[in-house]
Amino acid sequence: MKKILGLFVLGLFILTACEDDPEPVTPVFDAPSITAPGVSSVEVNSAIDVSFTVSSPGGYASSAWAFTGGSATPKSEPDAGATSGNVVATFTAGAEAGAASLTLTVTDAQGKSSSQTAVIDVTAEPVVVTPDPVQHTGIIEADETWTSDRFHILNNKVYVADGVTLTIEAGTIIKGSPGTGSLASALVVAMGGKINAVGTASSPIIFTSTSDNIELGSTSGTNLTTDDSGLWGGLVVLGKAKISASDDDGIDVVSAQIEGIPADVPYGSYGGNDDADNSGTLSYISIRHGGSLLGEGNEINGLTLGGVGSGTSISYVEVVANKDDGIEFFGGSVDCSYCMTAFHDDDGIDIDQSYSGSITNSVSLQGPGSDHALEIDGPEGSMEAGYTLDGITLIGNGGTAKSEIADFRKSALGANKNVYAYNFPPAGDGDLSLSSGSDATYAAGTLTFENWEIVLNTADTDVLNIMPEISGTRTMINNPSGSAAVTVVTAGSQTVGATLAGFDWTWSKANGLY
Repeated sequence: MKKILGLFVLGLFILTACEDDPEPVTPVFDAPSITAPGVSSVEVNSAIDVSFTVSSPGGYASSAWAFTGGSATPKSEPDAGATSGNVVATFTAGAEAGAASLTLTVTDAQGKSSSQTAVIDVTAEPVVVTPDPVQHTGIIEADETWTSDRFHILNNKVYVADGVTLTIEAGTIIKGSPGTGSLASALVVAMGGKINAVGTASSPIIFTSTSDNIELGSTSGTNLTTDDSGLWGGLVVLGKAKISASDDDGIDVVSAQIEGIPADVPYGSYGGNDDADNSGTLSYISIRHGGSLLGEGNEINGLTLGGVGSGTSISYVEVVANKDDGIEFFGGSVDCSYCMTAFHDDDGIDIDQSYSGSITNSVSLQGPGSDHALEIDGPEGSMEAGYTLDGITLIGNGGTAKSEIADFRKSALGANKNVYAYNFPPAGDGDLSLSSGSDATYAAGTLTFENWEIVLNTADTDVLNIMPEISGTRTMINNPSGSAAVTVVTAGSQTVGATLAGFDWTWSKANGLY
């Protein structure tokens, strides 16, 4: 009996204990809470990221977007199950200014949802006010700076006087007015004056025409092409270095009047005895669409350098679509590196009056109307000095029109080495020429050639076809050691010439001229 009673009590205890265990309870979490950002502002047709802060105790599951005044694209969200984080969408405003909104709805793992709205102020595009251009004419008689925040207009010729420095900021755009003869526009830096025009690869200083629709802050307009030349004058820099010149009677003169400037204008004189003369600095300069007519068959060069001394620094200069020569040196001793002339209507690089400086890492790129890539003359007086060309690339126009590689004339004096030439017309048009005494200076060893590499036109079978005629016979040009100075190569295999990457900043490169 006691045994039965014990079992009964034990069973009752077990039954009672089981009845006391609680049922499992599912946790109850609050719905997600969302904090919207303050009022955002965005211009019409522009985008902005909008970020909401989310707290989701029940675990993040999903989000949905609604919007007015534009459109939205989800950008980022918390991981599934996360209890907090940011939900971000990119809002793109519509075309109309006014109030817009972006509403976020977040749902947690328990199916509970909350919403919050961000207010967005869509504003109109700001009105860009272009400052009035600065008009320039006549003589600059005190130091001044041309700034990049407005256009600068050349009306007729503007002269930087002796003792005056003109500073031009990087990114400045100078526009030349149309006009011919005495009314042709140009910037002329007179002897004793200085120009400090230092641009950068991303913000070059640009000389162009008033008809160019280029905008401030830009590096190119849309309406002018290589066919547009002679729309204004050019840039002229004059110094006190030695020149080789003579008067009408053949008597030596120390100085002369530069072409393009009337004889009665004192600011057109150049030349002297100071080969170290300093006319300033030109760097990252683009000169476009110039070469206006002065008289029958007489135009202004893109960049004219008359008696400019070695104290002057010139590098990274482009002349494109000029009616006359690209760059012309009248005596002087200034060096020029990374200089390019493209689609000129006469000669690319022109040397006169015993220029004695060095031109390195430079390019002459022919257009349909170009004459010579190089035109080089010797002394015009008793003073004799020689130039150096080193690391030069000459690019022909590829057509059948006359466009010679180079013409050496008037007893030219100088060294020509590491030159690469290609894409020139067949022999008879695209060749090398020694004339008017340059055959004699070559024979005398004062006009030398070394390490030329040329890609022949497919119509030519022999490099002799493009060599100069000396005493009526086409003769291979030799280097000073007596071996052949010219090697025929295939395009792309050259080992000499300019480093073209140095011209990636130019208008010529941007417009696919090479």
